[in-house]
Amino acid sequence: MDREFRVRELMLGIEGLALLRHALDADEDFLKARLAEITALVSGEGMSLPDGGTAVGELDTAAGYASWAARYDSLPSAYIEVEEPLVHGLLDRGPVGTALDAACGTGRQSAALAARGYHTIGVDQSPEMLARAADKVPGAEFRRGRLESLPLDDESVDLALCSLALTHLPDVSRGIAELARVVRPGGRIIVSDLHPFVIALQGQCVFVDGSERLAFVRNHVHLPSSYLDGFRAAGLTVRECREPVFNGRLAPGGYEEAIADAARAAWDGMPLVVVWDVEKPAGTDRERAV
Repeated sequence: MDREFRVRELMLGIEGLALLRHALDADEDFLKARLAEITALVSGEGMSLPDGGTAVGELDTAAGYASWAARYDSLPSAYIEVEEPLVHGLLDRGPVGTALDAACGTGRQSAALAARGYHTIGVDQSPEMLARAADKVPGAEFRRGRLESLPLDDESVDLALCSLALTHLPDVSRGIAELARVVRPGGRIIVSDLHPFVIALQGQCVFVDGSERLAFVRNHVHLPSSYLDGFRAAGLTVRECREPVFNGRLAPGGYEEAIADAARAAWDGMPLVVVWDVEKPAGTDRERAV
């Protein structure tokens, strides 16, 4: 574990963000409720804290997803709920061929690709996640590997999909370059990621580690310009960009549910995810040189 924070401070931050965003338009009851909850959090009286308010420790991606694998599919997620309709709509446009699900996790998107007739290859660094993906999508092929060094040949897939994973890389361009490397000229890359707005406002991947305590895996802020620079450097063309907003879903059992009105006000209208649809143009320099 590298760093940690405390639930109380997170909850106070959400209360403050709710006030900051709605101080001009909220009614008096809303403002009084926020101030009352802030007072209770600061004093420690009248409000119990999830996990007892103990420290939330950081895990690296390998340890974090190994721990998270058993619970990953069991809890609803606002991020996934707003992301999937857009990503699946892009998958429906086809054409169907060989597809890579990069950082496939438990196979959520691998299942969607296989159901649409793609020959699907899933890659993830976590053996725990891969084991669950293989059970979920027995017709797909799964390989262990990292986003920065995908275990695929150059220009070997027609579509590369990477969902909610590039945010874990300090430099998004490295992952984009690898996705571009394995896609054939004329192929597509679909990337979804946590939106930089929500990450900048402490949007870390918090989950239950083991049976009791909370932990998180770090997300890095990548502004839209960073993705655009990465796409440009990899010779990719952007076809579409979408930014679905918060849908009102709070993580069950987490610290936000304890202050649900404040949390929903804090995230109201906030983009949770960014979805990119990009293309690797046919007739690249490498192709022309052959």
